[in-house]
Amino acid sequence: MHLPTLLLALLLAQPAPTIPIDQPAPAIAIPSETPEERDTRMAWWRDARFGMFIHWGLYAIPAGQWGAQTNHAEWIRTTANIPLETYDDLVHQFNPVNFDAAAWARMAREAGMKYIVITTKHHDGFCLWDSAQTDFDVMSTPFKRDIIRELADAARAEGLQIGFYHSIMDWHHPDYLPRRAWETTRSTDGADFERFEDYLHAQVTELLTNYGPIGVMWFDGEWEDTWSEQRGRELYALCRRLQPGIIVNNRVGTGREGMAGLTREGAFGGDFGTPEQEVPATGFPGVDWESCMTMNDHWGYNAFDHQWKSTTELIRTLVDIASKGGNYLLNVGPRADGTFPPEAVDRLRDFRDWMSANVTTIRESRAAQLEPAPWGRFTVRVTDHNTTVLSLLVFDWPSDGRLVIPGLAGTPANGFILDGQRHLPPSIRGRDFGTKREGANLVVAGLPRHPINSACSGIMLEFAGDLDIYPCLLYTSPSPRD
Repeated sequence: MHLPTLLLALLLAQPAPTIPIDQPAPAIAIPSETPEERDTRMAWWRDARFGMFIHWGLYAIPAGQWGAQTNHAEWIRTTANIPLETYDDLVHQFNPVNFDAAAWARMAREAGMKYIVITTKHHDGFCLWDSAQTDFDVMSTPFKRDIIRELADAARAEGLQIGFYHSIMDWHHPDYLPRRAWETTRSTDGADFERFEDYLHAQVTELLTNYGPIGVMWFDGEWEDTWSEQRGRELYALCRRLQPGIIVNNRVGTGREGMAGLTREGAFGGDFGTPEQEVPATGFPGVDWESCMTMNDHWGYNAFDHQWKSTTELIRTLVDIASKGGNYLLNVGPRADGTFPPEAVDRLRDFRDWMSANVTTIRESRAAQLEPAPWGRFTVRVTDHNTTVLSLLVFDWPSDGRLVIPGLAGTPANGFILDGQRHLPPSIRGRDFGTKREGANLVVAGLPRHPINSACSGIMLEFAGDLDIYPCLLYTSPSPRD
C-alpha cells in the first residue's frame, strides 16, 4: 500500500469530529418548492375542511378540580400552582382502560371529519407516546400502551390523516426556560435552553420517523421570549426534511398575531394560520387558515363545564368557516378513563346525521366570494365534469319560499334540495323549485314552507363551466411562503 493511501485509510478509520457543545449546529435549510408543489402538498388539507382536535393527558385525571377550584383544564399545573413533584404523581394514576382508538377514529370519520390532531405533548411535558428521550411518558403509567401509535393506526384504517399537536413550551423539562413565575423554589441553575431545543428536535424526530406518514404538525407554546424566529425556521425545516409532504402550522415560529391566529406581514408563517376560538369576520383569499375551537369552554376535560354549544351553533360554525375558505378543527377533551364525554359524542352523532346529507357542500369546497346573504352562506365546488356547484347553506329558511343570491350572473342547469331524511315527501325533492333573474341577482323560488334541517338546510345549484359572479372572485390558491 502506498503511503498516501495508507494515510487516507488511517484518517477514514478515525471517529468523525463532533461539534463542540458551545458551537451552534449548522442551520437546517427549509426545502424549496414551486407554487404547484405547494398546492399539491396542501391539497388534501384544503379539501378536508373539517378535523378533530384532541386534548388529552394527565390533566384529565383531576377533571378540572384542584382544591376548591373547578375551573382548570390542560393548564391546571400552572393555574393551580401545582409543584412539579406533586403533578408528577399523576403519572401513577393515568390508566385509561376504556381507551379505544378505533372508536375515536370511527366517530371522527362518521362526523365527516377527514383528519385528527392529538396532543402528543402539552405544556405540562407529559408524552402520550413511548419516547426514548424521557420517562415522563405513557410507558411510565399503569396503562403502558403507546396511545399515539394506536390512534395513528386507527385513523389511517378509517381513511383519515393523523396530525400531532406538540408543545414547544415544557413546564417539566429541567432545561426549559423561563420557569413559571410562581415556581420561586425551582432553581434554574444549570438550565440550558439550547439543550432543551436538542430535546425538542429529538422528540419531533421520533414522532416523524416512527409513526408513518403524518399529515399535520401542529405546534403551540411559541410565545415565550426564549423561542425565536430562527428556532422556528429550523424546527419547520426539520419537519419538512423528515416528512417532505407534511403541513406545519404557523405557531412553529413567532409571527402569530394574537388569538386571531394570522401571521404578521413579513414574518415567517409556516403553512397555515390558526385563529383560536374565533371565526374571522371575512375570508382571506390566498391564505390557508384553520379555526380551532372547543365544544364547551375548555380544551382539556373539565367535569364541571356544562357550557356545551348547541348542535345548531356547531354546524353553523362549520358552514361559516367553510364559506370563508377555512378549516374547522373542533376539539374533544377525553375523560381520564379514555372515553369521550357523552355530550361530545351526542354532538358528533348530530354532525354525522347532518353531514350524511350535506358533506358535498363542505368537502372540497371553496369560498364563493359572493356578496353576503342575510339568510345563510355559500360554498363552491368544481367537479370533474366541467360543472361548478354552488351550495346554498340556509340558516334562516324563507317563509315566502324565495332566496335571493346577490351578484350572481349565471343561470343554473340543475338544482337540488339536499335530503338526508328519508321520510320527506318526494314532492320537495329534486328540481321542484325554480330560478329566475332579477337584475344582477338570481332568485330561487318555489321552495317548501319548512326547512329540511333546523340547523342548516342545503341546496345545490349546478352551473356549466365556471361560475359567473359580478365580479368573479373565486378562490385562488395561496402563493408560496417565503
